[in-house]
Amino acid sequence: MRISPSFIILILAALFFQSCKVQSIQPRKIKKLFNESKIVNDHFTGFALYDLDKQQMIYELNDDKYYTPASNTKLFTFYTCLRMLGDSIPALQYITRGDSLIFWGTGDPSFLHSDLKGTKGLEFLKNSNKNLYFSSGRYTGGFWGSGWPWNDYNDYYQADITELPMQDNVTLITTGADGKPKMKPVFLAYGLQRDNSYHPRSFNIQRNFADNTFVYPDMPMPKNFKQEIPWKTSPALTLAMLQDTLKKPVTEIHMPIPRDAKTIYNANADSVYRRMLQPSDNFIAEQLLLVCSSVKFGVLNKDSVINYSVKNYLNDLPDVPQWADGSGLSRFDLFTPRSIVKLLVKIQEQIKDERFLHSLMPIGGVAGTIRNAYKTDNGVPFVWAKTGTLANNHNQSGYLVTRKGKRLAFSFMNNNFTRPTGDIRGEMVRIMTYIHENY
Repeated sequence: MRISPSFIILILAALFFQSCKVQSIQPRKIKKLFNESKIVNDHFTGFALYDLDKQQMIYELNDDKYYTPASNTKLFTFYTCLRMLGDSIPALQYITRGDSLIFWGTGDPSFLHSDLKGTKGLEFLKNSNKNLYFSSGRYTGGFWGSGWPWNDYNDYYQADITELPMQDNVTLITTGADGKPKMKPVFLAYGLQRDNSYHPRSFNIQRNFADNTFVYPDMPMPKNFKQEIPWKTSPALTLAMLQDTLKKPVTEIHMPIPRDAKTIYNANADSVYRRMLQPSDNFIAEQLLLVCSSVKFGVLNKDSVINYSVKNYLNDLPDVPQWADGSGLSRFDLFTPRSIVKLLVKIQEQIKDERFLHSLMPIGGVAGTIRNAYKTDNGVPFVWAKTGTLANNHNQSGYLVTRKGKRLAFSFMNNNFTRPTGDIRGEMVRIMTYIHENY
């Protein structure tokens, strides 16, 4: 029996469409995942899954509702920095007048940072043979962002915002050889004292809210004790620390920055972004908005940067961002999952090199805040995502590649839950891993 060419074409077409059906991501199966999950249905859950190649949304669940994003906010800071900054972070701006060198802070978080170790600005000041003058007062905002929790002032993740930060604006306290607290920088040790009236459940050091008095209890100090505490910043303390570090006099003045001011650059911008995103560094995120402001507007004002970014860079998002700070510590931040997905698309379009972009993000099973959340697929990571956690809120937004090579962007938001955060994290991992393995 002779088979007609048209019949063969029909058979091949059927096979082709069947193949497409098998490999396509079916929204009903993802919907079933969410409907049958007891965990995601006992709180406010939002989800958006987007196909980067087809440029279309695959599945949406409450993706038009606003959620508290926590550190997912850093993705907005990241994108704004990509648009405003170059390949290096400006450390200082300066002018020379006769025998004087006058300098201004830019908000640079890498300046003597414990990990980034930005030292070019310091070396520039150290090698100058001129009289040094630090012009303070360029930053006029609050030492915290609006909507930050006041009772977290003693925690490492809530450092003060300043125009010239040094050493993360955080002191590291460890157990000294004598069994007593040892502070770094040593400069702050003058404020460390034992307090017999202080009785915590376990050995812990507490800073006074308004100054740099640090008290520790009259109890044995653990041998491997380690605690990081933000110090209370001030222009006077910045000046004193500069003089102590440079080993030369520095005089404080107040002078508007002139148009002919030159710039000294510190760390590579990519290394700063990676440090902000992977361990979710709040200090770096907040300071970077000041750096953006210094470059774009010549002042240090994070609100001007946020407003400009929303109006000019983010005006094509589905929903207007309610954006309050750089890090996501603020409870005033509110974004929708579909807007975050759109932002992820814009970030990828801005960077263009997907592999490089993935290297900056937390990497499932490999690095950052999702290192221990996901397992790699035979040693190969498949998810690169920014997490965001506050009390009763845990979110995750980023990129995912399936076993069949589908490139996806997603935003998974969980707000107002009362169960342990670990339960939420585990369910997100289960669902995203399922999508990776089955599509």
